[in-house]
Amino acid sequence: MTIEERIAIADDPILVTGAAGFVGPRVVGSLLERGFRHVRCLVRSTGNLTRLKETIDSRQGVGRAEIVTGNLLSREDCSILTRDVTLIYHLAAGSGTKAFSDAFLNSVVTTRNLLDAALEHKCLRRFVNVSSFAVYTNRKKPRWRLLDETCPVEEHPESRAEAYCFGKVKQDELVIEYGQKHAIPYVILRPGNVYGPGKNSIPGRVGIDPFGIYLHFGGSNPVPLTFVDNCADAIVQAGLKPGIGGEVFNIVDDDLPSSRRYLRLYKRNVKRFKSIYVPHALSYFFCYLWEKYSKWSKGQLPAVYTRREWAATWKKTRYSNCKIKEMVGWTPKVPMSEGMRRFFESCREATKR
Repeated sequence: MTIEERIAIADDPILVTGAAGFVGPRVVGSLLERGFRHVRCLVRSTGNLTRLKETIDSRQGVGRAEIVTGNLLSREDCSILTRDVTLIYHLAAGSGTKAFSDAFLNSVVTTRNLLDAALEHKCLRRFVNVSSFAVYTNRKKPRWRLLDETCPVEEHPESRAEAYCFGKVKQDELVIEYGQKHAIPYVILRPGNVYGPGKNSIPGRVGIDPFGIYLHFGGSNPVPLTFVDNCADAIVQAGLKPGIGGEVFNIVDDDLPSSRRYLRLYKRNVKRFKSIYVPHALSYFFCYLWEKYSKWSKGQLPAVYTRREWAATWKKTRYSNCKIKEMVGWTPKVPMSEGMRRFFESCREATKR
């Protein structure tokens, strides 16, 4: 994408929320590499800024990237943060909580405050909302086994065991509503499993460890991975590309490994452990029994594994990145083999600490 094709120029103020998170520093770094000179990086007061500061220093970004501590639950903070801003990359989200109220507060209320502040200033050219694959129901897809942007989103996310899913569905709905009612220019990005150095866990789509025994549920299913640098690049490009307002894009890399291959490579390159493969029919029955017992025991066993979760996570599925390639012009810069090598190296280092 040439400079002439961007919707923002180098001197435009840009806001990145969640700038100290896993993907945030890479988004900031990508913007600095593209020559932007006014990148406003929102961080929490309790956030670890090491990776963000290293990114800014390595891109000669001192003086071009400003680290700002703020709270998106504060309308006053949002008004200050969005002043003169033409482009917002909204990565901050209510993750890591089991409470639906917290997920709503930190994903939906915060997003509403940002959107209201942007409306107040009337400078915004695009709001880039970073969502997740978690919003897809994967139960009644229009095309057999293919999960793409046409697939239905959860209509009743409160019925899922994931507070994160609930928060992200409601956040997407809010952004679309503001686009329709207030002409807020937006795009929505939905990454799959973002992986890379600094995030060393095995994705839940591969399997679970509920009783101290690792149950491999994924089998031959592809794991919808996207390397963190590739994901950040896709997010930045979608924010800058003209003519794609109101679109939704999934982000997954090429050459996705099967769950079985992923697990085998992890054991070979990081650490060995015992696992039991559970065929799809049995994993579905496992979730059915878990769900029924949870209802019968009135929540004594939390409804973590249900048939809805099974459909969203372990149902046989293929993934596509065709839309973002065709409309945005994005391609993964880091091949899967190289991304996995870096990831496994980071995991090995983490196990030594």
